[in-house]
Amino acid sequence: MGRFKDSLAQEGLRAIAEIKRRSPSAGDLRPDADPAALAKAFQDSGAAAVSILVDERFGGTFEDLAAARAATTVPLLAKGFFDDQGDLLQARIAGADAALLLLRDVNDEQARLMLGGAHELGLDLVVEAHDAEELARAVALGAGIIGINARDLGTFEIDRRTQLSLVADAPRDRLIVAESAIGNRAQGAEAELAGADAILVGSTLMHADDPGAKLAELLARPLVKVCGLTRDEDVAAAADAGADLAGFVLAESPRRAEAPLPVPATMLSVAVCVGEATDAGTDLVQLYPEEDGHRARNGVLLREGETVAIVRDLPWLGSDARHWDEAAAVAGRILLAGGLGPENVRSAIEAVRPWAVDASRSLERSPGIKDHAKVRAFVEAARPEAVRA
Repeated sequence: MGRFKDSLAQEGLRAIAEIKRRSPSAGDLRPDADPAALAKAFQDSGAAAVSILVDERFGGTFEDLAAARAATTVPLLAKGFFDDQGDLLQARIAGADAALLLLRDVNDEQARLMLGGAHELGLDLVVEAHDAEELARAVALGAGIIGINARDLGTFEIDRRTQLSLVADAPRDRLIVAESAIGNRAQGAEAELAGADAILVGSTLMHADDPGAKLAELLARPLVKVCGLTRDEDVAAAADAGADLAGFVLAESPRRAEAPLPVPATMLSVAVCVGEATDAGTDLVQLYPEEDGHRARNGVLLREGETVAIVRDLPWLGSDARHWDEAAAVAGRILLAGGLGPENVRSAIEAVRPWAVDASRSLERSPGIKDHAKVRAFVEAARPEAVRA
């Protein structure tokens, strides 16, 4: 396994931070971009790798790649329109650990030659697909790293729904990178829950005042869920505070919502159900078994019927001093709920290291009606200052 591939294979959602001065679809992004300074900033902010555009249409050169290599130890991806092994050799000499191969630009015979040439040079190859046919080709070619681009490079149109569907369909024995259209934590988490091992983010970072801080913000965990929402103004308050998940209780409850409310692009919607999952058009479903007419203690988080996280909660209207210790012992993604509020969520995070934290009753001024100051205090307590939205 190459250095680049090994970095992407680490636990949790990984990020490839991209450096590009301009884009054919968006024009100038950051004309004065310093690849050395940016690569170092991205390394310091948690990037698993850095992608360098080396094509003049993006304002890039192989000299940019060499400058980044001199300034950082993070694995580097050379990104351009490569179609022969000479391109790969040039990338390797400039310091790349990996290179991009666009399947739309090569036939299968050319792709096999490029994969073989990359192997001989000690380069990992990211084989990029945009549609189901290209994904099938990438799998058949034996590509170990497959990038799935939400952007059609012919029309520049973005289709995240199709991208997420392809990510979900990709074999789990490959490393999958969701490329393009990641602008916030919720969109990154959406790709993660669909099955992406990593996200590649470029334009969002190049537009940011502080690209390194923006990358840290995108990768910040835990995510924050505000549950028991029943009013549009409370959804807006949660979004403004920086919450990532909006929960709507569809079971019998003092905070039951008649239906999920619309949420902004910075949030994922979650239907909370007991006994049986309800198809309410939400991004996710938080499902608890039913016990004695109430929800059971623990549940699961579902995406299109598949479990993507474990929900660890308190007994119905009860408490348990061992709650955090038991949650910390569970493997995989944990959504930690039960008795959390602004005053204790930071301690819970340090004890459990959950993927997401969830609060409802502690953020209310009456059942189903949120106290906006408490919502903001909860989000601020759950997220370090450097990575708050």
